[in-house]
Amino acid sequence: MRPGFMHWPPTPDQIGGRLSPRYALGGASRGATMRSARQAHSSGESDVRQRWIQAALTFVTLLLLAIAYYGCVRLLVVTRIVSGYQAYVAVALVCLLVYLVGARFIERRPVPELSLAPALPESAIGLLAGVALFAAVISVLWIAGVYQPLGWGSFNGLGPAFVLWLAVGLQEEIQFRGLVYRLCDRIFGTWGAIVLSGILFGLVHGIDPGATATALSSVALAGLLLGAAFALTGRLWLPIGIHTGWNFAEGSLFGTAVSGSNLGASLTRAKLVGPEILTGGRFGPEASIVTVLVLLVATAFLVWRIARLRRTEPPIWRAGKSEPAANRA
Repeated sequence: MRPGFMHWPPTPDQIGGRLSPRYALGGASRGATMRSARQAHSSGESDVRQRWIQAALTFVTLLLLAIAYYGCVRLLVVTRIVSGYQAYVAVALVCLLVYLVGARFIERRPVPELSLAPALPESAIGLLAGVALFAAVISVLWIAGVYQPLGWGSFNGLGPAFVLWLAVGLQEEIQFRGLVYRLCDRIFGTWGAIVLSGILFGLVHGIDPGATATALSSVALAGLLLGAAFALTGRLWLPIGIHTGWNFAEGSLFGTAVSGSNLGASLTRAKLVGPEILTGGRFGPEASIVTVLVLLVATAFLVWRIARLRRTEPPIWRAGKSEPAANRA
């Protein structure tokens, strides 16, 4: 090829100082491609910057909630102005209020994760799922002779107990899925958020009475399950329902310890007999290897659904290179 000519021999159009239409179109196409690439690069940088801002604002809301939570708990402990049940409800309401205030005035965003329209159906599905999951654990332990019913307990107190477990579920889901998960999601993407928020959920329960390595693994798996439920729907109602249903079944229906604590009366009286790997010891059935296996199966199912529906966000270092979850759902 000679300098100055795109092909040899030159075409009549080239000799006349004009590019043929196909060369002109090729140049225009290359220019459009370069402009598109620059726009994509600029859009990716903007997305990364926006996600860092969102992460920072979420962190501020998390700090505000931590301060309010600690202050509320200290006030209730010192003054003793309410009972244990009322204290749990009060703390949950404070967490909800601070969360909404943070979203409105700090993050300056709507709160689709607490949208009221799907609240009832998703909460109901979650409650049934939570009860069913723990019932599966108890069924295996009963067949193995580990869970031994001693008779009926009492219906009295089941109503307040349900309110208690609902308050616990609301409080912890706002803290760990509403804030910790969302913070991790902005930086590490969906999968990183599920794993990190689940691990932290398990570690926090390490202060509970009778906590063991198996107990922490089980609670961390429960955290992964609840994180996956949040990722699947984008709302807190399903994980709140699962959390509430699980605790209510464990402590108030089947009469076993919940994370090392026995709170109130239950529908049935029972005892756990056998090796600690099956009974969970003082921590309760949550620390049983049976619980670990049941949670593994349930979590794997939700993860499969998330991947199948492509409801994932990439980590921040891949922002702009993948289609966001909101556009795929």
